[in-house]
Amino acid sequence: MLAAILFDLDGTIVNSDPIHYQAWQQMLWKHGIEMDETFYKSRISGRLNPEITSDILPQLSTVEGLKFAEEKEALFRQLASNLSPIAGFTELIEWTQTHQLNRALVTNAPPLNAEFMLEVLGITETFQQIVLADDCIAGKPDPAPYQVALQKLGIKPEEAIALEDSPSGIRAAVGAGIRTIGIASTHDPKALQAVGAFLVIPDFTDLQLWTLLNSLIEADLSLV
Repeated sequence: MLAAILFDLDGTIVNSDPIHYQAWQQMLWKHGIEMDETFYKSRISGRLNPEITSDILPQLSTVEGLKFAEEKEALFRQLASNLSPIAGFTELIEWTQTHQLNRALVTNAPPLNAEFMLEVLGITETFQQIVLADDCIAGKPDPAPYQVALQKLGIKPEEAIALEDSPSGIRAAVGAGIRTIGIASTHDPKALQAVGAFLVIPDFTDLQLWTLLNSLIEADLSLV
């Protein structure tokens, strides 16, 4: 039975990656580091800020790394005042409401960023549960955030579907035993399939998504 859909935020609900890219590029340039798309996807996208700064800027102390990350996120919020959800998101939320499915947000985004984006998008009341990496023993790609979401919703992994755009996010959801759909907004579809996405779509208007979801609901109704 399908009981809930679990959403990532950055790259899944909203294509914020171009803005994150711009913010990281500006911040790293101050340290003499030039960043291209390959660098961003392999060393930044989907990772937590402490991991990123310790990897790319190992010369910074823990305190300096924290300050750098805070400045980067403040720059992101400054640049991201006109965000809009990925195509089909509003319709998907309405569909979950029609079929009385729970919704959870599971994100590695820093708390201030998550709050900011939810407000800008006008979806602060959309989710029954919000799970941040800061709430868990580890962030994605560890399965802990998704395990926490399942626990808070009181459901089993097989009763949920996760929507994720990054390899680290897909590893986290799949590691928690959740069927995971990849959103190819930031990564190549083959890369998402390689780490466990059973379906990859460009956005929420894709017919494959709706065919799947409606078939699951019909299957559940047949069991009643």
